[in-house]
Amino acid sequence: MFFPQIFTCGKLARRGVGEAHGAVSIINAISTGFGGAVGVDFHTRAFVEPVEGGEIVLVNRDAVGDDSLVKEVVRIVLERVGAEGLGFRVTTSSDIPIAVGLKSSSSAAVAVGLAVLDALGETMGAEEFLAAVAEASQRSGVSITGAMDDAAACMLGGLVLTDNYRRKILRHEAIDQDLAAAILIPEQRTYTREFRKDLLMPIKDLVMEAFRMAERGDYWRAMTLNGLLHAAALKVPTSPIIDALAAGALGAGVSGTGPAIAAVASYTSIEAVRDALSRHGSHTVVKRLVNPLSGRVSR
Repeated sequence: MFFPQIFTCGKLARRGVGEAHGAVSIINAISTGFGGAVGVDFHTRAFVEPVEGGEIVLVNRDAVGDDSLVKEVVRIVLERVGAEGLGFRVTTSSDIPIAVGLKSSSSAAVAVGLAVLDALGETMGAEEFLAAVAEASQRSGVSITGAMDDAAACMLGGLVLTDNYRRKILRHEAIDQDLAAAILIPEQRTYTREFRKDLLMPIKDLVMEAFRMAERGDYWRAMTLNGLLHAAALKVPTSPIIDALAAGALGAGVSGTGPAIAAVASYTSIEAVRDALSRHGSHTVVKRLVNPLSGRVSR
């Protein structure tokens, strides 16, 4: 099969592919700028093909609903590698439910950015790449803080703690391979563009305490404190969180701004935890936690 190659601005571009996982929240960064997330075994793939004229087109825009993030990711990655002006046709596919807090936007941004690097035969350090993705997320209005924590977990796997405004990874660790996540996925949707940050200001100091707890390595209790705080502030029912804990979850809470509820447990307890969540809605899934493979973006 023939794929086009375009040579512009000293860069040869060809077809590129990128992949990323999903993630669930440990600490929501919206109120403080400090966040944490852990990678889970959802998948996003992105394919890019160079086109003449410098246009950036998301082929499956109707299915995704918005192409602003994809366009910003492509533009910023091209800027970073000195290939401004190149055009790409972009196609994404994902099994991550949209707008429920499972990091579908961050996963797509990472996959598209990696696909562009792949198309150009370029590499970037992980933190530099994630800072570019965070800038694109903020510019496009998809994220309030840039969501570097979410993007890092989607790309690197494992558990990450970040300073989103300074674009710094503060911690990146592997997770016990005996752990999985049970996730309750309601039908409602929450879009960041429409989200009111002021709803979280009353819990800001307590969320910072949860982040400090995570910094001390007490990740699952930090996840629970963060999850209960955000559920209360956003008027999301807390009973699924409590029931998951009673069934053996190590930590549970609202992921992102919800409405999805994620609970982390050992494999010996995960089905009981899933059953507990199932009492609050019919759509539940179990996903393994994804551990790190590499600390660099090298395609």
